[in-house]
Amino acid sequence: MSGGTLTGRLPSGDDPDALVEEFTAWAGDQGLALYPHQEEALIELATGSHVILSTPTGSGKSLAGVAAHAVALAQGRRSFYTAPIKALVSEKFFALVEVFGSENVGMMTGDSAVNASAPIVCCTAEILANLALRDGPDADVGLVVMDEFHYYADPQRGWAWQVPLLELTRTQMLLMSATLGDVSFFEEDLRRRTGREVGVVANAERPVPLTFSYVVEPLHELLDELVQTQRAPVYVVHFTQKEAVERAQSLLSTTLASRAQRDAIADELGGFRFGPGFGRTLSRLLRHGVGVHHAGMLPKYRRVVERLTQKGLLPVVCGTDTLGVGINVPIRTVVLTSLVKYDGQRMRHLSAREFHQIAGRAGRAGYDTVGEVVVMAPEHVIENRKALARAGDDPKKLKKIVRKQAPAGHVNWTDKTFERLRDAPPEPLTSSFHVSHAMVLHVLQRGRDDVTDPVAVMTHLLTDNHEPEGARSRHVRRALDVYRSLRAGGVVERAWVDDPSAPRGRRRTVRLVADLPANFALDQALSPFAYAALDLLDPLDPGYAHDVVSVLEATLDDPRQVLAAQENKARGEAVAAMKAEGIEYEERMALLEGVTYPRPLAELLEAAFSAYRTSNPWVADLVLSPKSVVREMHERAATFAEYVQVYSLDRTEGVLLRYLADAYRALRRTVPEDRRSEELEEVVAWLGDLVRRTDSSLLDEWERLAHPEDEPAVENADDAPPPPVTADPRVLRSLVRGAMFRRVELVARERWGALAALGDVDADGTAWDADRWADAIDPYWDDHDEVLTGPAARGPALFQVRADDAARVWHVRQVLDDPAGDHDWRIDAVVDLAASDEAGEIRLSVVAVGAL
Repeated sequence: MSGGTLTGRLPSGDDPDALVEEFTAWAGDQGLALYPHQEEALIELATGSHVILSTPTGSGKSLAGVAAHAVALAQGRRSFYTAPIKALVSEKFFALVEVFGSENVGMMTGDSAVNASAPIVCCTAEILANLALRDGPDADVGLVVMDEFHYYADPQRGWAWQVPLLELTRTQMLLMSATLGDVSFFEEDLRRRTGREVGVVANAERPVPLTFSYVVEPLHELLDELVQTQRAPVYVVHFTQKEAVERAQSLLSTTLASRAQRDAIADELGGFRFGPGFGRTLSRLLRHGVGVHHAGMLPKYRRVVERLTQKGLLPVVCGTDTLGVGINVPIRTVVLTSLVKYDGQRMRHLSAREFHQIAGRAGRAGYDTVGEVVVMAPEHVIENRKALARAGDDPKKLKKIVRKQAPAGHVNWTDKTFERLRDAPPEPLTSSFHVSHAMVLHVLQRGRDDVTDPVAVMTHLLTDNHEPEGARSRHVRRALDVYRSLRAGGVVERAWVDDPSAPRGRRRTVRLVADLPANFALDQALSPFAYAALDLLDPLDPGYAHDVVSVLEATLDDPRQVLAAQENKARGEAVAAMKAEGIEYEERMALLEGVTYPRPLAELLEAAFSAYRTSNPWVADLVLSPKSVVREMHERAATFAEYVQVYSLDRTEGVLLRYLADAYRALRRTVPEDRRSEELEEVVAWLGDLVRRTDSSLLDEWERLAHPEDEPAVENADDAPPPPVTADPRVLRSLVRGAMFRRVELVARERWGALAALGDVDADGTAWDADRWADAIDPYWDDHDEVLTGPAARGPALFQVRADDAARVWHVRQVLDDPAGDHDWRIDAVVDLAASDEAGEIRLSVVAVGAL
């Protein structure tokens, strides 16, 4: 939507007819004619009713959400938009800024807060739920737009969709999803709790009708037919990222794009920068006409796939079922390769809701007149069908066919499974309420005025929620356990308060003994612990900067795929070492139990966290997770591509990048000025540069949030060359120091071959091969037993730089740290700054190794 803000056109909210008329006119100016169900929702909202909008994907629910915010703004009420994931919240924030102006829209996601007092706020569902618990019906929340409301049934997060319905009884609600199923329960519950009427807008006609089919033919034949009959773009759905990539690669032998399309793809890609690893794979696939799209990819790669598909250049995109929450491309046909997925515990059939959520992405208004959903039979069924076709009517050949069976443990599906899912409405949403320490503490915050009785509030919350009776009893017991732990920790107390309505003018209540930090559960819950834990570190310690990084990393969400890769590599190396030592198999297996991914400061931090939890009980349900990703990358002086290669993370580069961006934000936000050393500033600058050089979008968006009125980034920003590596002296120094220390570590381990692979060449052109390195270091062992590589060895005292600005070179020296502290050996090198800028990475060569 474009064409000026809506804010200045809104009439007074006292006239619903005028509001409907003006919004309809504004939509028309955007080239949008309201569908009947959108108009119905708008009228219901303008006249004060709750609205449950259960209409198909592509039917314009987003515009109904904009209408809701417009109604609230015109009537002087504050409105909130909630979504299940931060990316959608951020996307909606920018969209609403475009409609209502930056001064009227704010955002809170837990790690970003921008203009939080604005009349329109975008936030995650948990943020709104915590506000509802803390302030109850008195919360300054006039209207709520709950997007993707089917997350109400999510076992881990569904409580956050339920709590606002229970507590915000004076708030108008718009609940939206394409797959709600029977909503009569919510209709009756909202009316009972709030006294407002409830408008159910459902059974809207899908703007682009769908057709469904079940096929028993090989995928490459199916795709060829779909493409040849103008039914592309085709999105081929898989339920793992690995399967999606492997399927795309298997299509390289099939001609899906014409010569003209491939030429157009090459022209559109232009100077787009594909990195090593998966970038090379994706470049080859795209130039063949096949895209890949999944959450593990770098954002810039997902965007280029979306861009090419939007322009009609990619006939086929292989991806995961995450397209159900926001792939921004027009899809003509959806092909499901399976009706079975792993849900974290077991393999099972898709639910009707999951099936319709995926199927609904086929056919987009404004692009198609019809969408197609094609479900493939299992692989063994397709293979048997091919064998029968080859045999024809020959009885002898038919008799020789050995029918393939489903793999062991395979959950089968058939055309009957397909028909059942196709014809079934989404299952009714089921409650996923649960009690936590944070929930109880938020409710206790409401009792600070001695007027509100938090015990009564909590009792009501526990006994009048959406849970079945048996589950409510379980929640009551859990709440009592939480209360006892808070009493034992000295956080709450039983007290008498004046209450004229009580029999003796007084009543017993439970109240907080001490003040809680402001917004204690509305931000990163463990950030205050990280801040407190910095007191445990010595700023004069040579390893201080890396230890600060470890404190912050322990509070971040785990990048599971990265940690699994670290652990697998550590176990592989441990097994090899134990075999070399002759350790027997049974003992090796026992010893492997203790091998995991790196966890620096784990003992110190876990002891501190245990103490912190006793006086800060809102973190009782959270887990501290020491790990080393940022620290390890910096210690190894690894580039993003090198780290991906070491741990074979090609298919999950996006997971690694998001973690690095989160770590950068946490370091920038959490570490106060008086705790920042020059070495730490260098690490932070290096990390920011690493993220931006890999894919700038995650940090660019974060920094744009504070200035949403700025011009958006240009469409093909990823084609632009990276900034020179010499642009930031701190980043340059960190990169050079890391490159030099990599050589020190290899020397310490006597890895002469690895040193030779670095390709150092001295001033006269002589290469530093393995023998030259070994010969140069050999005299060192006459005086010293080892080369130290601890924090002191990395410290600034042993690293020296002399800049020659005229020649654009740095002369650098890394002094080796020996056990006696003599510091009488060094490695000297020259850094060519111009060549480094041209290459986009440090160009360094060793010129001397030896005694001082």
